[in-house]
Amino acid sequence: MALALSSTVSSTVDRTLERLRNAFIDTARGAREAVGAPLRADLPDDDIPRLKGRIDACLEAKGGETASRRRAAELGQAYLSLSATGRRKFLLTLAHDYGLSRETAVARVDRWRAGKEPARALTRLLEPPAVRLLREFVGVPQGVKFVVDLRAELMTLGKTDTAARALSEDLRPLLAAWFDVGFLDLVRIDWRSSAALLEKLVDYEAVHAIRSWRDLKNRLDSDRRCFAFFHPRMPDEPLIFVEVALVDGMAGNVQRLLDARDETADPKRANTAIFYSISNCQQGLAGISFGNFLIKRVAEQLARELPNIKDFATLSPIPGLRRHIDDRLKNEGDAVLTAAEISSLAPVIDKARGAAAVRQLLDRPSWWEVPAIDKSLRPILTRLAARYLTSTDEKARAVDRVAHFHLGNGAIVERLNWLADTSSNGLKQSYAMMVNYRYKLGDVDDNHEDYANGKVVASREVRAQAKG
Repeated sequence: MALALSSTVSSTVDRTLERLRNAFIDTARGAREAVGAPLRADLPDDDIPRLKGRIDACLEAKGGETASRRRAAELGQAYLSLSATGRRKFLLTLAHDYGLSRETAVARVDRWRAGKEPARALTRLLEPPAVRLLREFVGVPQGVKFVVDLRAELMTLGKTDTAARALSEDLRPLLAAWFDVGFLDLVRIDWRSSAALLEKLVDYEAVHAIRSWRDLKNRLDSDRRCFAFFHPRMPDEPLIFVEVALVDGMAGNVQRLLDARDETADPKRANTAIFYSISNCQQGLAGISFGNFLIKRVAEQLARELPNIKDFATLSPIPGLRRHIDDRLKNEGDAVLTAAEISSLAPVIDKARGAAAVRQLLDRPSWWEVPAIDKSLRPILTRLAARYLTSTDEKARAVDRVAHFHLGNGAIVERLNWLADTSSNGLKQSYAMMVNYRYKLGDVDDNHEDYANGKVVASREVRAQAKG
């Protein structure tokens, strides 16, 4: 079953590309006379002038809006017909020859200062030609998705190419305007949703992998909810989705929460909504945040639908915790531990003591299954985790990126959960610990302000654990 699921998912990208190609072919009809021979797949150097001629024709915008859209669609179709090598050359040409260098920007500002054009003209003058070109795609069927995917490829190229990185950043304000949360639709996904959408749910899940159709069906059962944001110009593509479990009390173990063998509970008897997975679906929208709006919208909708739900919380990973603990044990040695903690290690060690003993115990396979080791390590790792989650960096932000996200949304650090995720990934990230961030709807705005002013809001329990 898992193999069949993987095979189905692998076709998702291919179908998306085919849909883009077909949409551009239909829109580009009528522009063919001015196009000439198609670009070759690898875009050899002697094809670059013809590519630039097409880009220039799009930028000239002759013939009105319909003609501009046709030319943009033809250019998009040409890009999609290229090989990986050809697409790379296309993007580098766009970034290097149609970006906006600092020198050009300074020259344009100087010309504007010397003239009498209004302030708004400066914005137009400082827009890179590549961004102006890609703006044309908003009116082309599947064009918005095309620009999102193109930015994703630019971001990859930008790891080694400064101009590509600059263009990907130049595109961010454009996409932020296109994807303003006011334009987005909140949609519930359930087992009756289209097969294509369910496949994408499996493909995009980034926190807890969906391993079978049975697993997927369990996550969409009556005591579960899944909501996603969609854009009207990308109706078949989720932007971000959240998975929710309707349970009794604060969930503290992800394996039990996702156990497909458990009996389905009555959602009308649940008192807590647990947000256990939030996944961004479009790499090209990196840096454009939807998660805070999504959680609040879903919480409000659940409160209306199920008035018995009184508490809203997450069951979240702590991605950087293991590295943080390992670094402290290595670099600070016994100073990391209290005298009581060092003494508590005596029954489970041979020769090593203090920080060396902790590191030795954590290196043992399945250490968490040995009751004596579990008893000794639990207070040590819990204290270090609580201190980590309530610490801030030089910018007064939580050092953990997931904590930063939820605290910025107005949640509080509610509870640490010992051995909450004993999967290989859970152990690799955080020595199997997870955390509940609680959203008390009436306090969200005040908590957000507190965090904006440098205060990490945490429950009494977590603050006491951090003190040790």
